[in-house]
Amino acid sequence: MLEGLIVKALSGYYYVKPFRDDRSISGEDQAVQCRARGIFKKRGISPLVGDHVKYSLTENGEGTVDEILPRSSQLIRPPVANVNLAVLLFSVKEPDLNLVLLDKFLVHIEHSGLDALICLTKQDLADENDTQVQEVKALYENIGYEVLITSSLEGIGVEQVKQRLAGEISVFAGQSGVGKSSLLNSLQPGLSLTTSEISMRLGRGRHTTRHVELIELDNGGFVADTPGFSQLDFLELGVEELSSCFREFVPYAADCKFRGCSHMHEPGCEVIRAKAEGRIAESRYVHYTEFFAEMKDKKRRY
Repeated sequence: MLEGLIVKALSGYYYVKPFRDDRSISGEDQAVQCRARGIFKKRGISPLVGDHVKYSLTENGEGTVDEILPRSSQLIRPPVANVNLAVLLFSVKEPDLNLVLLDKFLVHIEHSGLDALICLTKQDLADENDTQVQEVKALYENIGYEVLITSSLEGIGVEQVKQRLAGEISVFAGQSGVGKSSLLNSLQPGLSLTTSEISMRLGRGRHTTRHVELIELDNGGFVADTPGFSQLDFLELGVEELSSCFREFVPYAADCKFRGCSHMHEPGCEVIRAKAEGRIAESRYVHYTEFFAEMKDKKRRY
C-alpha cells in the first residue's frame, strides 16, 4: 500500500502527494485525486489536509484513502493535521495593528500546543518615527515569542521567515488584508496567489481563499493557505484553561494563595501582583480579563 500526504481537500476529494523512499515530498510528483473509504464516515472521522495516509490506486488513475496514520496535532479551525508552527500575521497599518486579536490567536495557539511565529507585516507603511512596532516586538519577545518584522513589497524579513518554515507544516493565520497571500508569493515566486485590496471603508480585506490547501515551498516546508479570520470564539476552550494560555502567567499562577485562582479578584493572587509590579504587561492582563468575561458569557448562553 502506498503512503503520502494530503495536500488539498476540495468537494469530497483528497489530493495525495506520494512519499518518496526517504519520506520526502517532491514538487515534481503529481498529487493523486482520491476518495475516502466509507468506513471513515461510519467512525465519525474525516481525513484532513496534512494527514499522512495510506492509499491505493484505482483503475481510473485515481485513488482511495484507506488509512489515516497517527497525527501529531489537529486543528479544528482551520481543519489541518500535523501542523508544527502557526504563523500569525498582523499588519502594522491597513488594517491597523490589533493586539486584542493577536492575543486571542495566541490563546488558541497555546491551547493547540503549537509553536508560534508572529509576523508584523507591511513595515513599508510604518511611519519612521512611530515606535509602536518595536515596542510590540519587544513586548512579545519578552514573553518568549519569536517576532519578525516583514515587508513583502520591500523584501524585508522574507528570507528569515522562509528559513523558519523549512521542513515544517505551518499554518498562516490573521485578519483579512494583512498580506498573507503577498508574503506567500514572496516566499515562493511563481505561486501567483490572488491578493485582495484593502477596503478603506470597512478597514479589512475580502477573503481570497476558498479551501484548505498545503502550499509546497522549495525548502521542504508546507504552508496551509486558509481563509482569513475576522474573529475567533472560545467554544472549544474551557474558562479554567484560559490563564495557562497566557504563558507569562504560568510561573506566577503556581504560587497563588487559592488553587484554581481565576486571577481576577482573589486575595493572594501572584498574577495580579506581578501585573501591579510591571512583570506582566498591562495590555496582556486587560485582554485576559476581557476574554475571561467573554467566555463566562458564552458559557451562560450555551
